[in-house]
Amino acid sequence: MATKSAKKTELKEDKQLRDYELVFIISPEVIEEALEATISGVSQFITGKGGIISNEERWGKRKLAYPIKHSLEGNYVLTRFKINPKLSKELETHLFISENIIRHLLVRIE
Repeated sequence: MATKSAKKTELKEDKQLRDYELVFIISPEVIEEALEATISGVSQFITGKGGIISNEERWGKRKLAYPIKHSLEGNYVLTRFKINPKLSKELETHLFISENIIRHLLVRIE
């Protein structure tokens, strides 16, 4: 049985947002409209879950260090945002099942 102070701590942690940095690579075979839709889909997922996007940088098409899913290039996007830590796994699942995103890296910033 949880005490009142433990419940208050849980509620406080739920409302607390943490800083994250996300780099994801979109397949080079994706057309421009689908590229924009993929980027806005990730942004809408973050903001829809109560997150706050502070910065989004589109690095454009760059050469990959090694082939990923038979691609030698990819469209890189860097996003910095704040979100509840409990939702980070849900975000990664969303990124993993996206057909257009070939790789992603989500890092919590201290």
